[in-house]
Amino acid sequence: MKKYNLNHLKELESESIYVIREVAAQFEKPVLLFSGGKDSIILTHLARKAFWPAKLPFPLLHIDTGHNFKETILFRDSLVKKICAQLIVGSVQESIDNGRVVEEKGYNASRNVLQTVTLLDTIEKYKFDAAIGGGRRDEEKARAKERFFSHRDEFGQWDPKNQRPELWNIFNGKKNIGEHFRVFPISNWTEMDVWQYILMENIELPSLYYTHKREVFIRDGVWLAKASFMKLKENEKYETKIVRCRTIGDITCTGLALSTANSLQEIIREIAATRTTERGGRADDMRSEAAMEDRKKEGYF
Repeated sequence: MKKYNLNHLKELESESIYVIREVAAQFEKPVLLFSGGKDSIILTHLARKAFWPAKLPFPLLHIDTGHNFKETILFRDSLVKKICAQLIVGSVQESIDNGRVVEEKGYNASRNVLQTVTLLDTIEKYKFDAAIGGGRRDEEKARAKERFFSHRDEFGQWDPKNQRPELWNIFNGKKNIGEHFRVFPISNWTEMDVWQYILMENIELPSLYYTHKREVFIRDGVWLAKASFMKLKENEKYETKIVRCRTIGDITCTGLALSTANSLQEIIREIAATRTTERGGRADDMRSEAAMEDRKKEGYF
């Protein structure tokens, strides 16, 4: 990596650590949202740096759709054990069983949208007043509108037209009873920054991010992984392809990229050359032009 890139990454790291420490200083019960994806893994790494040699002063929260890649869950459990962190799991299946949400039906059914209710219920149950997330402004246009400290009202909703100004590095965490904040310490990072930082810090990732053989099928131009709960249409069939994930989420909406990149250096070269956005293969973003913003208004990540 070139020297100027290292300096840039160190500046981003410093900014993110500052934001994480501000969360610990301003809020009584923060939590770190952990999906098992690269951004939440980086957040966990940054949080450990922020408070080292002490343990993390807040738990990790994973909203489990029940439709995760098994590699994600194995990595999550291994990391939690390794760093001696507290893990809280919110279950979408429990939300379904308790009548809080209704499972979607049909070929394009997904639990990705349902996890919003599970997240809000879990935040309410544990009285968390700040949830640290791995959202970045370069991912999607709705996320580009969001502040570092993103206010949520007593219903967990976000109002993009009524956000607090953030001048210099001053963050306003004042809230009323029942309200909470989402905080995004890596807002100013790009996908390339993330991968270069992973390389610089030698951060371990789930094997899904590297090339591997997997049974997949194509739908609407997106390669999706085989799973017992996925229904194939008449014109669809499973094929074995060499693929990897650029972003990890619910299996039903996580598109896989055809790729032979088997190292961080190869992934960085691939990202530098691609013209497809990171979330270009996410089926949940394709449901409507404003899909992400609509979900965020309702309380999504």
